[in-house]
Amino acid sequence: MSDFSEELARPGSEDGQVETSVVSGTGMHFPWLWKHLDTVATRGKKKKDFAQTTGACLSLIQEALLKQRWQQAAEYMHSYLQTLEDSDSNKKQMAPEIIWKLGSEILFYHPKSSVKTFSAFADQMKNVGVLNYLKHALYLIHHGMLEDAHRNLSQAETWRYGEKSSSQETLINLVQAYKGLLEYYSWSKKKMELSQCDKDDYAYSTEARNTFRHSWKTSVNFSSLIKTPGVWDPFVKSYVEMLEFHGDRDGARKVLTNYAYDKKFPSNPNAHIYLYSFLKRVRAPRAELLRALQILYQIVPSHKLMLEFHTLLRRSDREEHRKLGLGVLFGLLDFAGCTKNITAWKYLASYLRQILMQNHLGWVQEEWKSRRNWWPTFHFSYFWAKSDWKEDKDLAYEKAFVAGMLLGKGCRYFRYILKQDHQDLWKKIKRMKKSVKKYSIVKPAA
Repeated sequence: MSDFSEELARPGSEDGQVETSVVSGTGMHFPWLWKHLDTVATRGKKKKDFAQTTGACLSLIQEALLKQRWQQAAEYMHSYLQTLEDSDSNKKQMAPEIIWKLGSEILFYHPKSSVKTFSAFADQMKNVGVLNYLKHALYLIHHGMLEDAHRNLSQAETWRYGEKSSSQETLINLVQAYKGLLEYYSWSKKKMELSQCDKDDYAYSTEARNTFRHSWKTSVNFSSLIKTPGVWDPFVKSYVEMLEFHGDRDGARKVLTNYAYDKKFPSNPNAHIYLYSFLKRVRAPRAELLRALQILYQIVPSHKLMLEFHTLLRRSDREEHRKLGLGVLFGLLDFAGCTKNITAWKYLASYLRQILMQNHLGWVQEEWKSRRNWWPTFHFSYFWAKSDWKEDKDLAYEKAFVAGMLLGKGCRYFRYILKQDHQDLWKKIKRMKKSVKKYSIVKPAA
């Protein structure tokens, strides 16, 4: 591949002459793009079937993108632009959107791309019917040009191409929401400044009124989009924060409840996390907290909030809740990313002792039945005993307690930790040995 800083040459024409490529003011070469798009948008050329060459070109562009060869991808785009003149009406209709997606991707990552280059490309694409302004705005945001991005989105709100469709309506809602997100950023800075002001100062009340009005105006931009089924996490979080700022907790609850429980929306763990966090803030009844975490448990049983879910279940008066509390801890520790979670092991060690003292051996046996063949190697091998003791002695102690309860005093992990001489832990290890002897689910042979 030629060096990117070198002038690119356009393929020779029929008379054998070579024409140079168009070079942007920033030094980025995007061969003949602007001239070609202008020609297609204004007058077009004779119909011709380019299916074979454009199909091959699309594959080459995709391969170049996968290998992050941005200059090579830019060069291939020249040939692919011919799809704008394809005699196949379906391909011709799809071409602008494909070119926009490919071109914007190339320009976003190209080392010699610039805001000027990207903006010029986006403006040219409008002439061939591309509706999506969002990637242009996101490019501007990425470069810290927030005012330009806001201006771009404001223009997009009123721009139409052809007859208005339901997909176009959703796009406009999305554009408004991103505009709202930019305004939210400005509002959050105002709110931060307000928190640092003296509440007795006259300037505080003036600034508070301005912040209040700003938040109300901004929140309107989110309302339409979040009613449409989809995953709208940043918009929902921002909208709820503004509603709470206004003191509209009922409105915030309604938004979050709908986002979490409406079956038209896709399954989304964050929706239940946001709802649970809100319910905690407003000191909602335990039943509501449990419901939010119950669904999160079904979706992501390894989430860190499962420790809070366990605590709520453990304190419940209902036996089925307390039983589930044990399953939640076992489920959490099934995942490799949680094996070093000392809080989870501490909770499990404590809870195993408690429920075995309460004669709920069946609960433990039910959970252990599906794990007895792989947990010993996964958690309680001799290798892990040495490694855990070296890295975190408190973790090793909690795991040894669990290992002894589940596998008996013959477990290698338990025996290794039992033999260690540690001044700070010897009393705990001594108590652990007694508890394992009394409550382990593995009883010694008579």
